[in-house]
Amino acid sequence: MPGPSRPGNRYRGGVTDGGVTGARVDRDDRLDATAVADVLTLARIAGDADGADPLDEAVLLRLRDPRAAAVHLTARTPDGLLVGYAHLDITAPAEGVGLDLVVHPAYRRHRLGRALATTALAEAGTLPVRVWAHGDHPAAAALAVDLGFGRARVLWQMRRSLTVPPPAPALPDGVTLRAFRPGTDDDAWLALNARAFADHPEQGRWTADDLRVRLSEPWFDPAGFLLAVEESTGRLLGFHWTKVHEYAGATPIGEVYVLGVDPTAHRGGLGRVLTAAGLAYLREQRGLRRVMLYVDESNTAAVALYQRLGFAHWCAHVNYHRG
Repeated sequence: MPGPSRPGNRYRGGVTDGGVTGARVDRDDRLDATAVADVLTLARIAGDADGADPLDEAVLLRLRDPRAAAVHLTARTPDGLLVGYAHLDITAPAEGVGLDLVVHPAYRRHRLGRALATTALAEAGTLPVRVWAHGDHPAAAALAVDLGFGRARVLWQMRRSLTVPPPAPALPDGVTLRAFRPGTDDDAWLALNARAFADHPEQGRWTADDLRVRLSEPWFDPAGFLLAVEESTGRLLGFHWTKVHEYAGATPIGEVYVLGVDPTAHRGGLGRVLTAAGLAYLREQRGLRRVMLYVDESNTAAVALYQRLGFAHWCAHVNYHRG
């Protein structure tokens, strides 16, 4: 089978759905601006229909970063409409290939998703493959089982209304809150993030480039990136990075984007204080009425904390592995 990446290569696959729509699969190492816009439109249509965005943030960042290495599989009808897309993350082949896949709601049940998935598996060759089923869609689960994937991880999305003010617990003695300072706090924050998420499969591995890309995003707001600082030393003890999702024609929603506490500062209630401070910022400074977050189902301590703060389970995202 072919390897995960052949720079500059492009191929055209066969008809993917038995001729019902005539959609075919193309492979590219880079997408131009028009193709990226088509993918984002497809993702928005599918997300509106399913109640969960089909592509995770890392995929969206790579789509907008011309330097990012990836394999793109696109399926278009004869008149050029993009009706299917698969993204293969090939940045860490030793750990396997990450796969995200989306099919237009009006073009499902024609084996188009299966065609994209089997093409992606052929592209991955003998490498392990991990894929997210966003929203735990039944069709995605059935396809994963058919293709030999096993359920490996479950990520919950939890939500809370902000119409009711969040609690206002007191900061621990000797600790203050302030906003993140881009260019000044970068290295200290990356070190804290690595300590706080030492066992996390993605978050704890962030690099300076990962941070840089997000600080350059249109949604980035330093005032909503709260740091807990030890007053006597200036040492960072924890943080709550908030995010606001804004969609055309939809009500904005806030997010507890990343929340972390230094392992040496646990058991002081700092996580609860930081969570409440970020919720207050989203409610009072940004005027939002609802907020969401993502947490591993297996992280029972975090789930319990968020439930005490008024969050409830909204939907699940399931990670499947093969190989």
